[in-house]
Amino acid sequence: MQLVLIAISVFLVSSILAGIIIPQILLISFRKKLFDEPDERKIHKGAVPRLGGLAFMPSIVLSLCLVSGFMLLRGESVSSSSFQVSQILGNSLTEGLVIPLCFGLCALMMMYLVGIADDLIGVKYRAKFCAQILAALMLAAAGVRVDSLNGMLGIYDLPPIVSWTLTVFLVVFITNAINLIDGIDGLASGLSGIAMIFYGFFFMAAGQWVYCMISFAALGTLVPFFYYNVFGNPARGKKIFMGDTGSLTTGLVLSFLALQLTGIDNGGIFAADTLVIAFAPLAIPCLDVIRVFVHRVIRGHSPFLPDRVHIHHKLLALGFPQRPAMITILATSAGVIGLDLLISQSVSTFMIIVIDFSIWVIANFLLTKAIRAKQLREGITHGYD
Repeated sequence: MQLVLIAISVFLVSSILAGIIIPQILLISFRKKLFDEPDERKIHKGAVPRLGGLAFMPSIVLSLCLVSGFMLLRGESVSSSSFQVSQILGNSLTEGLVIPLCFGLCALMMMYLVGIADDLIGVKYRAKFCAQILAALMLAAAGVRVDSLNGMLGIYDLPPIVSWTLTVFLVVFITNAINLIDGIDGLASGLSGIAMIFYGFFFMAAGQWVYCMISFAALGTLVPFFYYNVFGNPARGKKIFMGDTGSLTTGLVLSFLALQLTGIDNGGIFAADTLVIAFAPLAIPCLDVIRVFVHRVIRGHSPFLPDRVHIHHKLLALGFPQRPAMITILATSAGVIGLDLLISQSVSTFMIIVIDFSIWVIANFLLTKAIRAKQLREGITHGYD
């Protein structure tokens, strides 16, 4: 029970810190006129600050350091207690945790700084892409890699070059997926929050307390942001977007946690394959970015240039208001996670990927068909692109 209090403590501290920092960011943004101005592609109306992501990294790091510090003090001073926190953290550190955390923090700082630069002055997508690759290489160098496919397609241990390449691809892919899904209020933070809850409890079940703390610390930053992003009143200066600072930071944290989950020796702890556990919470943003990239390439557009063909754009085109569209996608994500875990006990990991992909293709086909039918009823003849 005391171990559960660790997760609660780091979540509360992170939430309080983010809840304190975000109003200050709003104040500075309005004084310095740092807004996300609306255009023909964006959905919001009026000037809204987009620097909410500035609160993410400080809240995560400070909450982790503060709670860990108190835990270590308590563990050292209460030697008669059966709850030896210093042993939990100390043993973890001696078992190869220092290097992943150090390199992970460096990668996180890089994404955080690139995001700030992009939100303030703009950064070309090629430069962001290079920074993401460098951050991914840092994680791979620290041993945060996909070293095995756990028998999927008959493949177990991967050669080092394949492991590094796959790891870099996954980090860049997941980070961009979170960045690109950030199109309506509460969507990126909601999807990320669901994933953080999922990861936190699975790390808790596996006894990986440091990664459990990271999951709940990240969740703690997302909760107050979600409140200001979804329920904040722009007329009162209470609404804020996460910007690239938030989406890149969150995407990197999710990549780090997902890769760490793949490396856990299941040993009968989980009924599902660790690959399914790691990537099921990311299915919706990842499947959406695949479909969008393919859509752009087929039509001769650059896959890196923005448009309005993401899943949330489709729901809006169908007539959904922003909040019901967000709730629908979040509920779908939770449903996909539940479905994947349920069928993983009787279906191979590869077949789960095929099933998820097939469901996503069919759902998007039906949405597009419904949108075109709606446009025809309204006398719009150019169709939906």
